[in-house]
Amino acid sequence: MIIHGILLDIHALEEELIQFERKYGLRSEIFYTSYMRGEEPENENWMLDFGEWASIYKTWLIRQAEYRDKILSLQARKQNLSDLIRIAA
Repeated sequence: MIIHGILLDIHALEEELIQFERKYGLRSEIFYTSYMRGEEPENENWMLDFGEWASIYKTWLIRQAEYRDKILSLQARKQNLSDLIRIAA
């Protein structure tokens, strides 16, 4: 169940990221790299969006890592694909 919950979070976060990507025409990883370098938005109205976008992307990265770690842990115990599906569903 934990794996399934993480996956649901990842999908919900991806939906939010897609909205920002469509609005600003940039992939989130490109935006986040620039944002983390301290680049300021040219339009002050974008400030709140950029803060939210960065926060969502950071959470997405964390959840991705959690998911990967859980799957790798299961695979280390010799779980095959069918077992992974049963456990995650």
